[in-house]
Amino acid sequence: MKFLFLANRVPYPPYRGDKLKIYNLARRMAKRHEVHLLTFAQTQEDLQYKAELEKIFTKVHFVYLPKWRSALNCLLGIFDSTPFQVLYFKSSEMKSKLDEVLAADKFDAIHVQHLRMSPYLAERTDMARILDMPDAFSLYWERRKKAQKNPVLKAFETIEQKRVLKYEQVMRKYPLSLVCSEEDKDYLEQVHNIHTIKVLPNGVDLDTFKASGHDYSHNHTLLFTGNMDYAPNVDAVGYFVKEILPLIHQKHPQVKFIIGGQRPVKSVLELAGDHIIVTGFIKDLAATYNEASVVVAPLRFGAGTQNKVLEAMAMGVPVVCSNIGFKGLGIESGEGAIMQVDKEAFAKSVISLLDSEAQRKSVGQKGMEVIRSRFSWNIITQQLEHYLQSVKQ
Repeated sequence: MKFLFLANRVPYPPYRGDKLKIYNLARRMAKRHEVHLLTFAQTQEDLQYKAELEKIFTKVHFVYLPKWRSALNCLLGIFDSTPFQVLYFKSSEMKSKLDEVLAADKFDAIHVQHLRMSPYLAERTDMARILDMPDAFSLYWERRKKAQKNPVLKAFETIEQKRVLKYEQVMRKYPLSLVCSEEDKDYLEQVHNIHTIKVLPNGVDLDTFKASGHDYSHNHTLLFTGNMDYAPNVDAVGYFVKEILPLIHQKHPQVKFIIGGQRPVKSVLELAGDHIIVTGFIKDLAATYNEASVVVAPLRFGAGTQNKVLEAMAMGVPVVCSNIGFKGLGIESGEGAIMQVDKEAFAKSVISLLDSEAQRKSVGQKGMEVIRSRFSWNIITQQLEHYLQSVKQ
């Protein structure tokens, strides 16, 4: 069969977020199907990855959308009711290129990545399409504005939350919409009364993040990973350093905290100091997970499931996380990840793991079993193929 991926970002290099998911799904689908890609490129560096992507996709099409143009879109739409993240990817060039691609090739179905790309095929009822949200973004903005202390930013986030909530009705124009967790699905069904939503989880590349005899004997390293210009991650590490890590240091003063991830913003860089290391980009993330005693994910807002939690579990590293994204894992607390909301309880669970090699090993090994059975990209790719075939006209 022949499928088109319509993406908002170039899915290479596949380190985090949107890029990671599309790359892993397409790479596996390409073994059985013909897959094409149409995506925005926002930098000259993006354009250089075409050759790498052509190893997977039969045809790769770029539409160049510089970031200044995206910023102008948002500025011009300040009094519009359209969410800023949709305005950011508004492009007449993309509309024209999409028409050209659809005229040149007949596709069995099209995977539309993200709410941001939904306008481009919302009205094409003549085509088999799936909208991969992949999160309940109105829930994300609801949680974000609640955590916001700055009154100006809180006002902006309130406006964006209302816009996104209204705009999510676009799902009614697609025969099938996908989200990455049951929590997101339940929320969207409840607030929108839409029942054409299915779950396509985030996954883990078990060739990259493979359990290889994790050393449970050490208890001196805590790790947080993620894109460090992403607001939920920036908030999470600041909160952890200021509110939780001091409680842990009372019992384990030798513990160091590693903040690993690309593009750390100024507020993250300023956290570096005694026992706190900000690494920036990490090429071999699997090796860094192996050095961790416990992975922490104290997010206070967000939606979906967290790749950092899935990857750590895949490698058998015990995790302590907040409620953000936990429900979507479909596990009990302790099955790879211990869930805590309160800062004192969060610190207590980390301390408990640091105190006990047996507990670190027990929690970690349960996580490996969960990932192998439910979150392998091979399994998730088969789910996507089933969904695409179900909407095929």
